[in-house]
Amino acid sequence: MANIFDNIIELPSKEIQKQTKNLIGFQNRYKRIYNNLKLLLDQESLSKWSKKYHKVELPIVSQLKDKYPLIILAGDAGTGKTISATCIADEMTRDLKREGYFLKLSTRVRGEGMHGEMGKLVNDAFAELKKQAGKRKLSFLLIDEADAIATTRATGQMHQEEKAAVNTLIQKIDEIREMNGRSILFMSTNRLHFIDEAILRRAAIILEFKRPTENECEELYAQSLNGIEITSEQLKQLAKMSMKKDKSIGYSFSDIRLKVLPEAVAMAYPNMPLSFEILKEAICNIEPSPEIK
Repeated sequence: MANIFDNIIELPSKEIQKQTKNLIGFQNRYKRIYNNLKLLLDQESLSKWSKKYHKVELPIVSQLKDKYPLIILAGDAGTGKTISATCIADEMTRDLKREGYFLKLSTRVRGEGMHGEMGKLVNDAFAELKKQAGKRKLSFLLIDEADAIATTRATGQMHQEEKAAVNTLIQKIDEIREMNGRSILFMSTNRLHFIDEAILRRAAIILEFKRPTENECEELYAQSLNGIEITSEQLKQLAKMSMKKDKSIGYSFSDIRLKVLPEAVAMAYPNMPLSFEILKEAICNIEPSPEIK
């Protein structure tokens, strides 16, 4: 079973909590998702709320049980979708005072093209998701690059094996509603328009991840360069330089973290301190990663 998952993480996790603190714009995304999912997770409190303020249990309360525990994270590469899914799951276990497991599905789930293999592996993954969820525990499954598995069935080029796997995936999404919110599915994709329409309709939330704004770039530089002698005006200039370059697109979060800043450190090390001038030169050297369409 383990080979269909890249990893299985016990939650809450101190290591993930540290990562959460460094995520720019995390709290706004988390609040939207948590406010939606807690309607599934605490039906009893929802009923009490309805009776307190409306004197009856409103029909919408029971209808919410039909809500799908599916969150789709859509956006360009390097915008933080995968790490956000992990951190959202970790934060939810803390807020709900529950333990849980986070399972990241491996791309190996696509199998080797054998008849029925992909559908079987999808079925196995959801079986493990249900197994990990107990009365007091939550289980989270992330399907990264979901467009590779949940591809729209409308295309004429789609192989029968792939269609069968999508049908299985839809069936399993329907089945996890029986877990009353104890099992939650995340899908992340760079190409939302490739996801099957039936899956899009089932999403409780489709959360869009964009490249950082100028203010977010400034916050990221300030966070990463804490301890360096650099003024707020210089941080603003670095952020401005990180936006659209030569009528192209600006940097993604990972462009700054994994390309620009390491480039600057490599230029300074080992003979000089990291400086504003070196940071500017690094920005000039690094092109933004291309958009995936």
